[in-house]
Amino acid sequence: MADDGRTPERTTERRGRIAVFVEAKDWHARRLHAAFAARGFEAVCVSLAQTAFDHGRPLGLAFPGFGGQAPLGAFVRTVAGGSFEQVTRRLGVLHALRAQGVPVCNDARAIECCVDKSMTSFLLRRAGIATPATWACESREQALEIVRRESARGRGLVLKPLFGSQGRGLRLIERADDVPLPADVDGVYYLQRYIAAEPGAWRDWRVLVAGGRPVAAMVRHGVNWITNVHQGASAESARPDRRLAALAAAAAAAVGAGYAGVDILRDPQGRYLVLEVNSMPAWSGLQKVSRVDVTQALADAFLAMLAATRAEPEATIPRSAAGSL
Repeated sequence: MADDGRTPERTTERRGRIAVFVEAKDWHARRLHAAFAARGFEAVCVSLAQTAFDHGRPLGLAFPGFGGQAPLGAFVRTVAGGSFEQVTRRLGVLHALRAQGVPVCNDARAIECCVDKSMTSFLLRRAGIATPATWACESREQALEIVRRESARGRGLVLKPLFGSQGRGLRLIERADDVPLPADVDGVYYLQRYIAAEPGAWRDWRVLVAGGRPVAAMVRHGVNWITNVHQGASAESARPDRRLAALAAAAAAAVGAGYAGVDILRDPQGRYLVLEVNSMPAWSGLQKVSRVDVTQALADAFLAMLAATRAEPEATIPRSAAGSL
C-alpha cells in the first residue's frame, strides 16, 4: 500500500509464476498472492509436503500447479513440521531448487541456521554482533555447571527449546534446582544469559528485515519477562534508530536470510542485543500496528532479488513505497 493509503497499481502483463511455499492458504498466503499480482506475477501456493523428487522431470522435481516447468523463484513462508525424514526431504527440495539455479528466499541454508538457535547464536557471535552469552549442550551435568557458575555471579539464565517460537517453553533458571531432566528438554540445554529489566519495563523490538534493510518494526511490552505477543505482550509501531536498524540488518546477513524477523532488546547499560533471528516470521501482528504494507515490501524485496539474479535492471520491478523505514 502506498504512503497515501492507495493500493499499488496492478500490472496487467504477466511476467511469470512464483512458488510460494505455505502449508495453508491463510492470511499471509492471500496477501502474498495479491502483492505479487500487483507487480504482474502469479503466485502459486504450494506445500513442500506436496512436492516430489522426480527424475523424469526437467528439474528432477515435481511441483503441483507448474506442469513440469520451473518457477521463476520460490518464496518460503513456512516449512511444515514432521518426522526428521520428512523435514529433511522438504529442505532437500529447497536445496535442489537452489542447485538448479532457481532463486529461493529464504533458502534451506538460512532456514537451517535459524531453526537451530545454537547455530544462530554461533553465527551472530562470529559476525561480531552483540548477543547475550549463550551455551548449548546435551549433558545435564554441563548445564548444571553453567548454572552454578552464573548463579554464583548473580546472573540468571533463560532455558529455551532449541527449536521453538512465540515464547513457548521458556524457563527462567536461577539455581541448579531449576534445571530440568534431559527428557523435558528433548535432550538439549540451550541456555542464554538473562538480561534483567525493572518490573513493568519488560520490552523488546521485532524488526522485519528484507533485502538488507528494515521494512517495518514494532516494540513489544510484556506483562512479564517474556515479551512475545502470543504470551500476552502488547505491541506498538516503532521506528528503529540508526543503531537498531543496522544491527537488525547485520543479524539477518549473518545467517544468510533474505528476509527475517530479528528480536532485539536493550540491556541496562543501553546496549542493543540480538536475541533471535527468525527466517520464517509471521507478520500479521506487525501489520496491525504498522502504517506500511508489510507484505508488499516483502514481495518487492524478493522481486528485486529476482531481477538481480536474472541480470534485469532493478528498475523493472516497482519498489514498494514502504521499501524501508
